[in-house]
Amino acid sequence: MEAETLNRNGRRTRRGARRGAAVVEFALTAPLFVLFLMAAFEFGWLNVLRHTADNAAYEAARNAMVPGATAAEAKSKADAILNIVGARNAVVTVSPAVIDSSTDKVTVTVDVPMKDNALVVAKFTGKTTLRSSATLRTERAE
Repeated sequence: MEAETLNRNGRRTRRGARRGAAVVEFALTAPLFVLFLMAAFEFGWLNVLRHTADNAAYEAARNAMVPGATAAEAKSKADAILNIVGARNAVVTVSPAVIDSSTDKVTVTVDVPMKDNALVVAKFTGKTTLRSSATLRTERAE
């Protein structure tokens, strides 16, 4: 036997009469909550990849600015940093491609496509390519 209570209008209602309403409200709000949660994770992951790409470009340029360094070593350094977070299909470009004693600046560009690096689904960030670049003067004696 269910207990009866008075509602705002002074009418008697049963206590369990709202149980179905709670289920309906949950069914309406839960998908929206999950969508916002997934979007938060996706954009958080985008931020991690952006900072990692920035760091990879800078560290690779630092590696290439010293005398005797090569573009292949700089690319290898950037790839190693990107592999720490598991970035897939990232493109590292070192300019100039051949670093010699007359090179005064080295530029490293890192492109990370988000369609290949989405955490959940590429729905939110799939069309984005993160691009980070670092340019440093070399330490070569003239």
